[in-house]
Order: sequence, then structure tokens, then C-alpha cells
Amino acid sequence: MSQKLPINVAIIGCGRISGHHCRSIAKLKAVKLSAVCDLVEEKAKAYGTEFQVPYFTNYRKMFRDIPEIQVVAVVTPSGMHFEHVQEVLTQYKKHVIVEKPTFMKPSQLVATFDTAQSLGLHIFPVFQNRHNHAVCRVREGLKKGELGDIRVVSVRVRWCRPQRYYDLAPWRGTFAQDGGALTNQGVHHLDLSRVFGGEISRVNAVMRTLGAKIEVEDTAIGTFQFQGGAVGTLEVTTAARPIDYEASLSIVGSEGLAQIGGIAANELQVYTPEPEACAKHSEDFKGNVYGHGHEKLYQELAAFFEEGKPFSVTKEDCLGTIKLLNAFYRSDELGNWVDVDGAGDSTRLGRPDDKLAGLYRTSQLEGM
Repeated sequence: MSQKLPINVAIIGCGRISGHHCRSIAKLKAVKLSAVCDLVEEKAKAYGTEFQVPYFTNYRKMFRDIPEIQVVAVVTPSGMHFEHVQEVLTQYKKHVIVEKPTFMKPSQLVATFDTAQSLGLHIFPVFQNRHNHAVCRVREGLKKGELGDIRVVSVRVRWCRPQRYYDLAPWRGTFAQDGGALTNQGVHHLDLSRVFGGEISRVNAVMRTLGAKIEVEDTAIGTFQFQGGAVGTLEVTTAARPIDYEASLSIVGSEGLAQIGGIAANELQVYTPEPEACAKHSEDFKGNVYGHGHEKLYQELAAFFEEGKPFSVTKEDCLGTIKLLNAFYRSDELGNWVDVDGAGDSTRLGRPDDKLAGLYRTSQLEGM
């Protein structure tokens, strides 16, 4: 597995979060940003100029011109991840980093990981909040039994996304390319509920669109049961007005209480086994909703290739979160409780829309 450093990384998709990828890479010696690409030239040029790397509007030309690229970060609209990652794997034989929510459907995730394995390639899912200090402290405490047995897990995301947010791009607010509040905003807290409490056996959810003219939900309310016997509640909305109010996750244990909040699960707000741990393990993200976890992700990437250290998010781990995400949608679609393992793919999330997808496809002829 050992490869000579630095690892050459290219980025496809130059939206806001892509800049955070670029900045994270720039901080490390073991990873090198080799190129950026976006269909909109001014977006690609902005990051190319800022980070002094070649920029492209066609990733096929990028791969031809810079063959030393080893890893590609796919940061395109969520509904395009499956199509883009499959092409990068099969046609260009590159390893892939995939932004949340990795893939829209469990079936897509399984198929893509299977493709990668057959080619001797690797997929690295992004769940950067797992690296936050507050999250790490609570995980450590749970392993040591400081909170006792988990009894209740509660997720609360009360954010504001007005109509103008969804009007920024055609993919926003669509089932084909975006998903709603649970897929786009709540997925990190959904993932952390598994990280803390273990696998969830069944869920019951109601979804509504209350604050914007979009086809997806901007509000999801649910209850869930863990395989270990604990129960949970879910409240995720982008219909709060006029500002973001709260994004928190709390754990009621037989020996104490933990609550994580802040703009991106960065504040340990309550930790009864060790109250002084709250200040010590909270981070000031200074308005940076993405935090510092991407830098840890790229450190893990380098350690994977240089030292053969396992990447922290495995196929089965990632699949657990995407199955859970789809189970909430299936529950709303069926109007009843559903078993997570048997829920399968949502009938809405990631549904085909070739016309919309065409806006984010690179022409086969362009750049030839």
C-alpha cells in the first residue's frame, strides 16, 4: 500500500465546500492539490488562481493533461455522485473521496464500492464531524462506560434556509440531486446517532414542506429504536425563521448526560461525568460550518497510502448511515414504521431526472 508522498489530489466540483477541501490540502505536506475542475469556468478559475494549480472545465481533459493524479475528490451535486464516481473508477482508475451524503441510495453505494474493489481502488467517504473534539470526547466516554447504558438519543437541527437559498441552483431542493433537510443538513447528526448509539433497528418518520416552495421536505420528525434497546427522537428542519437556532445531539445514559451543539457539532455543552471537559473539548469554528475535520480526513488519506492504516469510515459503516437515511424516507413514503435493514432504497431520493442531470454532465465532445 505504501506510496510515495505527496498524494496527488484533484477536485471535481468547485462549490463553496470545495474551497474547504483545497484549504485543508494546502495545510498538509503529505497531500498535494494537483488540479480543480468545474463546468463553470469562473468557479474553477477562482480556486485554480487562489491555490496556484491548473483549472479545467472538463475532467476528462484534466485526467489526460495531468496523469499523475492519484485521488479525486467528487464534490458535485449529491445526485451526480454515483455517475461521476463510477466514471472516475472505471475509465480513469483513480481512488475517490466522496462528499456527503456519499450516495443517495444504498444500492448505489454497494454497487460503487463493489466496482472499486474489483479494480483494486478505494473510496473514502466524508463525515468530517466525526473528527470534532467534542464528538471524540463523547465517543471515548461511551467506550469507557462513563455515561453508562444509553437510554435516549435526541437529534435537533433548527436551521433557516429561505427560498433564496434553494433558488441558487437548479439541483437544490430536488429529490433527484439534493434531497431535503434530512439528506443535506441533517445527515451528519443522523450519522453521529449511529456512531454514538450503534445500529438502529427501525424508524418512524413524518416529513413536510413548510417554509419554502420546493419538492423535498424542509422538516422531518421521527422516532427510532436502537438494536441495543435505546430509543431516539429526531427533529430536523430548515423552516426555522429568521436565523439558524440550534443543531444539537444529546445522549441520556444511565450514569449521565452528554450534549453536543454549536454550528457543526463543535461544542461539548453538557458532560455530567466530567463537567470541565466541556470547555476543554469544544472548538471555535469562527463561522466555519465545515470545521477542521477535512484536514483530519486528508491526514488519514496520507496514512492509508503511506503506512497502510485503515481509513476510519469503512464500506459497511458508510452503508449503515445511507441505509438509515433512506429508511426515514421509506417510513414517510409508507406511512409506518420500517426496519432499517429491510427498507431498501427510497422511491423519491435520487430518483432519475435526466434533464436535470444533464446540467451537471461534462460533454463527451468538449475538450477533445
